Amino acid sequence: MIKKLLASLYRFLTNHRPYIVLTAVAAGLYPLVYNYDSNFTLVSSWQQFLNFTVVCLLLPIIIVTLSYWTVKKISVLSPLEKFVLPVLNFTIFTSLMMLSIYGFQKKILLLALTIAVLLALLFFRHYKKVVLIQLLMVLVTLVTLIPYLLREMRYDHSWTQLPDNIEDARFKKQPNVYVIQPDGYANFSEMEKDHYNFDNTEFESFLIDNNFKLYPNFRSNYSNTVSSNSSMFAMRHHYYDRPYPDERNPNRYRKVIAGNNPVIAAFKKNGYTTSLLLDKSYALLNRPVLLYDYCNISYSDIPIFSRGFDHTEKILGKLDSLMTSRANLNNFYFVEKIKPGHIPVLKSDSEGWEAEREVYFNELREANIWLQDIIDLIVKKDSNSLIVLVSDHGGYVGWNYTGERRKKTQDEQLIRSVFSNMLAIRWPNNRAPEYDLQLRSNVNLFRVLLTYLSENAGYLDALEPDSSFLIINEGAPFGVYEVIDDKGNIVFNKFSK
Repeated sequence: MIKKLLASLYRFLTNHRPYIVLTAVAAGLYPLVYNYDSNFTLVSSWQQFLNFTVVCLLLPIIIVTLSYWTVKKISVLSPLEKFVLPVLNFTIFTSLMMLSIYGFQKKILLLALTIAVLLALLFFRHYKKVVLIQLLMVLVTLVTLIPYLLREMRYDHSWTQLPDNIEDARFKKQPNVYVIQPDGYANFSEMEKDHYNFDNTEFESFLIDNNFKLYPNFRSNYSNTVSSNSSMFAMRHHYYDRPYPDERNPNRYRKVIAGNNPVIAAFKKNGYTTSLLLDKSYALLNRPVLLYDYCNISYSDIPIFSRGFDHTEKILGKLDSLMTSRANLNNFYFVEKIKPGHIPVLKSDSEGWEAEREVYFNELREANIWLQDIIDLIVKKDSNSLIVLVSDHGGYVGWNYTGERRKKTQDEQLIRSVFSNMLAIRWPNNRAPEYDLQLRSNVNLFRVLLTYLSENAGYLDALEPDSSFLIINEGAPFGVYEVIDDKGNIVFNKFSK
């Protein structure tokens, strides 16, 4: 068996057959598999699979086949025949890999293509060895990808099941509801402390002057946008779905954020028109089924190799237009702005915590201006609405890069920097319910809001614990750890379910 395989490989490497289709497939197959191995939660839809199959396999086969036979048939081009397959294999492979890793960035792509062409011309006699290496890379990747896909197929949705019928709540109050999320905006109470130590009183005063009630020490339960928002809209903890040490964990969180959740269901059952307004497509990358009545981003606008931040929409004008056209309807809006954001994810992208702190505050100032504009718009056109400003997590100021959160620490300020997030609410008629003291973390936000709208305090019996969780893989055995408990204390308790 092994001898036959080695003999076949030897014949492949030493004969003069061109292997046109195999050259094309080898160039595109690894980038396709790499995308699924590295970013499955971003590319998990069947539509994307079809797109990747066309771009990574069908188009390379067409391009390589036509190019090879064109050069072969035109006598003046025949001296180039020996270079055609190596150059096309190298350039197609390189292009697809750069697009997969960086998205469409012209400078990076042009530099990589230049290097690929030079290498192809230099090593054209050995291109079949490169083809074999590319195919071997596919096999090695499948060893880890297939078990991951099997885990995804067995995904357990039970964490989204509610203990009561709040999805069927009947509203006795029906104001328009605006939930506005500035990404990574830390709580005012945290900004007064080290590591933030930032004077944000001007914007804080603006909110108070506009009858917002501020909720100090409010926090998120999870450390990134998708895990936090999915829990918030589901009104349930998912505990990161019992993660695996390889950190490539199956999840369908974007499906929840896209409207498959009890919050949107409750608003629709009460006759509300629901709208999702995003400035970036990050939450929609894997193209989940949208259950909002309207979304300002169409899936046709999202590039195939997008990483979620290469497509930007302006929100204010669209919101203004919707408010005008739907003035006679009951409306729910979820508006997300990727500002101020947070420090870099990777160590290689960080310039150190002090430098990143200044970048964060520059973004925060821009976020404040945008928030003032959108609040002015809503207050002017819909003065008795329910307006909620809630961020998804903190800004990580004090850390060098967000990946450091995976290391065990009990530094209180660092932990709170991850989870401390803004909550400010402008209640209709400036009358907050007495049970708004239950607002301590994102997971219970909508349960309290639906209780307010339905005037059914019984829904508060099913509040989730206000704990915050991190996945730890350094300094302690791998697992999910409760790092802030239900009472707001810094702890380090391994979670098991």
